[in-house]
Amino acid sequence: MKKKKILFLGESYRADAITWMNGLKEFGDFEIITWELKTPSNCLHNRILRIFEFQFAIFKIREIIKLQKPDMVIAERTTSYGFLAALSGVKPVAIAQQGRTDLWPETSLSLPLKKIIQHYAFQKADLIHAWGPIMTLSMIKAKVDMTKVLVLPKGINLTKFGNTNKANPDKICAIVTRSLLPEYRHNTILKAFEILNQKGIDFELTVIGDGTELPTLKSLAKKLKIEKKVNFMGRIPNTELPTLLQKSNIYISMPITEGVSASLFEGMACYCYPIVTEIPGNKSWITHRENGGLVAIDDHTILANELIWSFENKAHREQAVTKNRIFVEENANYKINMKIIANKYHELINSNLPN
Repeated sequence: MKKKKILFLGESYRADAITWMNGLKEFGDFEIITWELKTPSNCLHNRILRIFEFQFAIFKIREIIKLQKPDMVIAERTTSYGFLAALSGVKPVAIAQQGRTDLWPETSLSLPLKKIIQHYAFQKADLIHAWGPIMTLSMIKAKVDMTKVLVLPKGINLTKFGNTNKANPDKICAIVTRSLLPEYRHNTILKAFEILNQKGIDFELTVIGDGTELPTLKSLAKKLKIEKKVNFMGRIPNTELPTLLQKSNIYISMPITEGVSASLFEGMACYCYPIVTEIPGNKSWITHRENGGLVAIDDHTILANELIWSFENKAHREQAVTKNRIFVEENANYKINMKIIANKYHELINSNLPN
């Protein structure tokens, strides 16, 4: 029997996208074709070029459709690739909202246009992914037909992010796995570790990922006199991540906005105690000093205090990380969740076949 073919519109190099596509291949036996914008959005000049590229993207996508004849189109981000998927003319279409809302930044001059684009994508989509309950709030506000919404995270591979932790129990071994972009507030994390250093508390901080902030953060670590205890690893293959998480006892993430973080689930799966920002996307999964720590945005002093408290309260930490592993096994198991998603796609394709 011929494999069903899916056209994926989105940034295919992202770990999230790779998980999504690999899951569909593994559990749905789909063939995946990809298309993405070629211009990076790393500076103002490129962002302008990217807008021009976006305007003509639909013609390129329709050429691919004519050539490849996909059975379905899926796309990430309701305000960009999701809109292109809605315009593609292929049925069925599944789109995924990536953040708490894709209408971001909230101060953007293009927000009214983004709302129109998003509304069109929501209307035309046959299935809308909310990777977690927090995403449904903005969908309800946008008057989305909630019968089309599937609330389920893609999950993580629990075989890979294994049931073990080998961190040095005698010191804080913290890890950060978010892109080095301003909205992830790595500077707040470094300032918190300066406080720990001044107090004579031993630590190792592993920073994984790349981004525009890397030179600034390296310079800040030097200025704060903690550069010898901070290891900037850069972008690493996803296959190396589990080992580094298993050598850490605390997972830190300080974003100013959050949808559903696969990075957080990965940390929880590897028995890292999570300390994250007190924002709705994180509060869906973390209850303060029950299964992790919640810290106000941009407050490095509270983050430092929370790091010290969690490290000193070893019994609490051990109980929390055990609870988190069970939670991830029950709610974010890639093998279970991606099977559900793949089956749903087959159902949609079959229901759109001509009689």
